[in-house]
Amino acid sequence: MLDLFRVQALGRLMSIVMLENFSEIKVESPVDVIIRQVRALITSGQLAPGDKLPAERKMAERLGVSRGHVRDALQKLEFYGILRTLPQSGTVVAGMGITALEGLITDVLQLEESDFGSLVETRVMLEVQCVKLAAERRTSVDLVEIQSALAAYEDKIKGGESAVEEDLMFHLSLADASKNGVLKSLMMVIAPDIIASHTKYKVCDERTELKAFYEHEEILRCIRNQDVAAAEKAVLRHLRNVTEFSETLRNS
Repeated sequence: MLDLFRVQALGRLMSIVMLENFSEIKVESPVDVIIRQVRALITSGQLAPGDKLPAERKMAERLGVSRGHVRDALQKLEFYGILRTLPQSGTVVAGMGITALEGLITDVLQLEESDFGSLVETRVMLEVQCVKLAAERRTSVDLVEIQSALAAYEDKIKGGESAVEEDLMFHLSLADASKNGVLKSLMMVIAPDIIASHTKYKVCDERTELKAFYEHEEILRCIRNQDVAAAEKAVLRHLRNVTEFSETLRNS
C-alpha cells in the first residue's frame, strides 16, 4: 500500500515538473504584430533612418488589418521617437542608429505587456491633470466637443450596446481641452490598452455604464464652471471603481 502511495506521489510530482516545461501562450494584438514587423524591417536593413513608410491605407491593406490598428502602432512608435512625421514627407524612420531603434522598439513591446494595475495608475495620474487643466483652459468649442462625446456615449448605453470606445472618446475630449499636447499624446498611447483591458476584465456592464454617464455629466459641469478642485474630485470619484477593481486583481 505504501509503495502504491509512493508511485502515485511520484506520478503527481512528474506531472508538475512536466507542466513547468510548458509556456503561457500569449496572443499578440495586431498593434504588437505591426510593431514587431517594423522592428524586423529595421533590423534587417530594409528600413533605414530617414526612409519613408507607406501610407496608412496601403499598410492596412497589405497587412490585412484595419487602419485604426496601423494608426495606433504608428502613433506609439512616433511617441517614443522611433518614427517621425515630417510636413509634406509623411512618416519616416527616426535618424538614430539601428541598435538604438531596435532597443527602443523592444521597450515599447514590453510596455504593451504592462499589468492592468499599472495601466490604471497611469490613467488616473494623466486624467486628473487633464481634467484640472481642462477646467482652467477650456473654450466654448471644447465644451461643445465634450458634450458631443457625452451624447454619443449616452446613445450607445440607451441602445443597450457596449460604450467602451465612446467612454474613451469622452476622456480624450477632456485631454484635448487641457491644451497640453503631451498629456493628450500620452492618453493616445495607452488608449488601445485601456480598451483591451476593459474588455478582457469585463470592467463595464449596463449598470456601471449608466453610473459612469452621470459621473461624466458631473465632470462636464465642473469643467463648464471652471471649478478646478471640484473637477479633480469628480474624476477621482469616477475612476474609483476601476481603481478598486485593479487593487483586487493585484492582491489576488
